Amino acid sequence: MAKIVILTGAGISAESGIRTFRASDGLWEEHRIEDVATPEGFVQDPDLVHRFYNARRAAATAAQPNPAHIALAALEADPGHEVLIVTQNVDDLHERGGSQNVLHMHGTLFGALCHSCEHRWPAPEVMSPTDSCPSCSAQATRPDIVWFGEMPYRMEEIWHALRAADLFVSIGTSGNVYPAAGFVADAMHAGVPTLELNLEPSAGRSMFDEARHGPASVLVPEWVRERLG
Repeated sequence: MAKIVILTGAGISAESGIRTFRASDGLWEEHRIEDVATPEGFVQDPDLVHRFYNARRAAATAAQPNPAHIALAALEADPGHEVLIVTQNVDDLHERGGSQNVLHMHGTLFGALCHSCEHRWPAPEVMSPTDSCPSCSAQATRPDIVWFGEMPYRMEEIWHALRAADLFVSIGTSGNVYPAAGFVADAMHAGVPTLELNLEPSAGRSMFDEARHGPASVLVPEWVRERLG
């Protein structure tokens, strides 16, 4: 059985209508990154942060999986492949596309986290600064999203899977955001073959054994068909 670790980024969700991480002007949905994607921004204006993520949650809910998501689910379902999807995306399009073995290293819009006691629970459709933690009752509810300055989730598990893989594939990611941008180097040092499927060459293109460039909704189904023969 072939063990494949697949990293996915904003490029795969963009084709479902979800805006990519940030625009060329450094803004994210017209907001400064520091205001909506840092612990300090949350402390300064929790109402703004909740409004921002409530809008993103609604947009993610309205979006639909595209052919790339569906193709990856088909690969996972094949008995000859053991697939782990490590996604930087905070939407649930992989799961709704049929994938089951998905690890959200940057958290998810559909999770809530207590800023005080770190208890986690499913997020309601609309979150508010006045929401109380079901565990400690503190009004310190935040989205369960990994912000700048915070450590992504389950890194040891990811590194272990990378080093044990037969193939590492990076899909729809710029190669600029660490630690995910370093996964190709980890795989390379472990002797694991690597493949990039991206709209354009990423910052780490030179480290990949093979690269194909174009829309994920085209490249990923083509690659999966090749794998499934």
